Formats: sequence, structure tokens, C-alpha cells
Amino acid sequence: MSSQDVSTRDEGAVRWIILSRPQSKNGLTVEVNQQIIAALDAAAADPAVRVIALFGAGGAFCSGLDLKSVITGGAPVDPEERMRKWFHGLIRAVRRAAKPVVAVVDGVAVGYGCDLALACDLRFCSDRARFGEIFVKRGLMPDGGSTFHLARLVGLGRAMELMLTGEVVDAAEAHRIGIANRVVPASDLTGAATEYLAALAAGPPLVHQAVKAYVYGGLTTDLDGALENEVKGQMKLLQSLDFVEGLTAFLEKRPPKFSGK
Repeated sequence: MSSQDVSTRDEGAVRWIILSRPQSKNGLTVEVNQQIIAALDAAAADPAVRVIALFGAGGAFCSGLDLKSVITGGAPVDPEERMRKWFHGLIRAVRRAAKPVVAVVDGVAVGYGCDLALACDLRFCSDRARFGEIFVKRGLMPDGGSTFHLARLVGLGRAMELMLTGEVVDAAEAHRIGIANRVVPASDLTGAATEYLAALAAGPPLVHQAVKAYVYGGLTTDLDGALENEVKGQMKLLQSLDFVEGLTAFLEKRPPKFSGK
């Protein structure tokens, strides 16, 4: 898939989805969101893809909604429809992908761009990454799922502070409070992210799918429900060829080669 704004490329079992709108620091429109959703769904359905990376080119991850396109655009779009169908739709597309989705963040991830990064399973960042729930500075509240995700990552008090003040945190602070999983020098971002993603893609796909399903499912269940899900998930994995391979590789003292079967 390729367009002026959104393109994809494969590196081994990793599908990169690349947003490139430098004129707006990778601001989003309905059309761009449509393309990203389609790219996510295609990657999720492709058996050759094990990990999905979302990347904003040009020194910015995403600045949120492209306000200029709203002001100067063509036919008006109902804001509720835009939010429900395309902006919430993109968050749901990240979540319904059974494979790990990693935000590779360079530069700003603010407003809905911050929400999009938070919706991903992991965030691999350059040292010039910045995160901010800046909605309050526009007289708005967060509307891209951060009222669900942020407190679960950083705790209630810090999440409330970030959303009530619109504070923008740098990469070091994002790592300290639990938003960023890894931080590397900006000059090393592409190479380091490629290595990190390749290592992740070498892991057992069935385990990744189970972990993603049951960890997120556990956010809306009780302990008994989570324990029951662990039993169900583990019983399936114990019957997989990847479990046999993992055990065999351990006994033979070699790296495992998982097939996803």
C-alpha cells in the first residue's frame, strides 16, 4: 500500500505503516485515518506479518487532528461521525489487531497523536519524542481513548495532571512514568527500532496473540475471570507446535524458531 500520506513496507515479518504529512507534523484527516485503518487491517490479516509498526516520518509522530484541513477543507464532516467512525475507529483497529502494534515515536505525539501512541501495545521512542494531552489548551477533553489508556500506564494522579494541564513531557519523563518502553538517540532510532522489532517478530506469534487478548481482556474482568482466561489460553498453547519447539530448543541449547502453529 502506498499513497502520498500513508505508505507501508515490510522488513522481514515486520510491517511498517508510515505516516508522511510533514506540512502538518503528520496531522490526521478522515481520509488519512481511512488509509491507516485499511493498512492495519491488512497487516493483521497477513500471515507473513508478525509485528506492526506505526511510524511518523519527518521528525514527528503525529500532531493529532489536522485543524487546518477542518477549517479550509471541502464538504463539512459531522464532528461526532468523524470521532466515532474514523478517530475512534482507528483506535479500535489498533486494538483488534491480534499482533503486537508498536508506535515508533520521533518528535511530537500530542493531542490525538498522543492517544494513538498510547493505544499501541508498545512505544519505542527517540530521545526527542514528546507526549502531550494538549486538548485542554484548545478547550477540549481527550477523545482518542486516553481516558481509558493513560491512567492504566502512568497511574491515576499523573494521568489526571497530564490531561488537566496539557503538560508536554519529554522522552526521559515519558520513560520514567511508563509511557515510553524504550528511548534511544534520535540518530539511532531507525536502526535500533528495526533490531527491536525483528527480535519481537522472532517470538511465538500464538503467545503474542494470547497475551494481547487476555491482558486487555483482564482490564475489564475480575481476578477469577483473568485466571480462567489464563487456563484457557495456556491449554491451547500447550497443544501448539511452538511449545514443542520452545521446549526442544531449550533442551538443545539453541534459539527457538517459532512457526506460529
